[in-house]
Amino acid sequence: MLNEPLHYPRLDTILNVEKVIKRAKDPLSKNAIDRALEKQIMRPTLNLILEYLENSGKIAILKEGIIWIYSEEISNKLREKL
Repeated sequence: MLNEPLHYPRLDTILNVEKVIKRAKDPLSKNAIDRALEKQIMRPTLNLILEYLENSGKIAILKEGIIWIYSEEISNKLREKL
């Protein structure tokens, strides 16, 4: 129970973080994401969201910053083949 989060983020919070990262033209820092959000969130919550997005293949966390890498177009093509 050492690394258990105090609470899990709500879906609207996750979607807002996705939207900020997706719209960015350049890699973003965690601070830049936090500033761009309409409603501020706690850093552990942001870290949990970023970990989820990275594990699901939607973002890449590089030394330059965080970038959106998920392509819906590729996903739709794959879905058609299935």
